[in-house]
Amino acid sequence: MTEVKFYEKVDDSLLKFAVIIAKSDGKWVFCKHRERDTYELPGGHREEGEDILETAKRELYEETGAIVYNIEPICVYSVTADYNFDGVETFGMLYFAGVKEFEGELHNEIERIVLMDGMADKWTYPEIQPHLIKRYEKWVENKKKQV
Repeated sequence: MTEVKFYEKVDDSLLKFAVIIAKSDGKWVFCKHRERDTYELPGGHREEGEDILETAKRELYEETGAIVYNIEPICVYSVTADYNFDGVETFGMLYFAGVKEFEGELHNEIERIVLMDGMADKWTYPEIQPHLIKRYEKWVENKKKQV
């Protein structure tokens, strides 16, 4: 079983991942890895000595080729799964990026990016990614109420 939780804040040292919900021209940005036939949100592991925001920016660029964008934090998330990290709760930071421009070529393990009006039908992490999207939607609603 996989459990996804959300937090306002945790100690920075616990943040191991950054995931970015990205949109461009009102469309969702999804990545298709070369070795999989599924779609995923851009994101990945934090490197040694890297600030978590820098992780998010690096992963967004590496996985989508985004070069002009605005990025902002949404919240901390955690995943606990028997198949992952021996069932230990692991933490990441969830971001939103509005992408204005992409580089013409991808340079890493991502085969292509896909801009979609709706959600992908085949998720790489179906027990995690939909929860992150729902949290993003709640965040958007809260921002609208603050205006």
